[in-house]
Amino acid sequence: MFFFPKETSTARVILRPTITKPLQKVSICLRTFSELSRGYALLSGATSKYFEAFLIMFYPPDSHNVYINNGLVVIKTTPEPLDWRHTCMTWDSDTGLVQFWVNGNPYPGGFSSKGSSITTDIILILGQEQDSFGGGFDAKQSLVGEISDIHMWDYVLTQEDIQKVLSGDLHGNIINWKSLLYEIKGEVLVQPKNLRKSFLLIIYTLIIKILQRSVQNMVIYLS
Repeated sequence: MFFFPKETSTARVILRPTITKPLQKVSICLRTFSELSRGYALLSGATSKYFEAFLIMFYPPDSHNVYINNGLVVIKTTPEPLDWRHTCMTWDSDTGLVQFWVNGNPYPGGFSSKGSSITTDIILILGQEQDSFGGGFDAKQSLVGEISDIHMWDYVLTQEDIQKVLSGDLHGNIINWKSLLYEIKGEVLVQPKNLRKSFLLIIYTLIIKILQRSVQNMVIYLS
């Protein structure tokens, strides 16, 4: 996994996708973990024409801004407990349809940039949001946390495909986490994905249960 330890305008991972022709259909899946309460970029793709050619911004706890060639779709999801999040998004130029999943659950999407295409000069970056072609970073939009299991396809995934991605049985043909080509800039660490988030989730759940039990006992005592 890629670990971004602190807020910065320099730390980033530049991905090297295998794109030989303009994309008119695209799907992306990745896992992230962050304790941030502000917005941050999950993936930023810029071309020489569109600085928001392919951008997914997450605004905790439940809002996502998805851009295709500068066309915006706002997607609302159900807040999730503090743990790894598996996010998938698809776009089809034929209809402009944007579809969205979090942890395998589908959410209402929208429409963006029907009839357009994402050009082959795209620069894909993890950890930062591009406000220019390959630059223009703002520390307040950077990721502090971890990213893993990123895959990208030049076709639209189905619901069944999403489940296969979740189980590790389907890998990207443009970007494949198992054979990832990338370049690191700034302070980004490469580490094995660990399970400490699940431990944090267990502690969080126990605290909630203890608080709920305390409230119940207080009500019984007062009555």
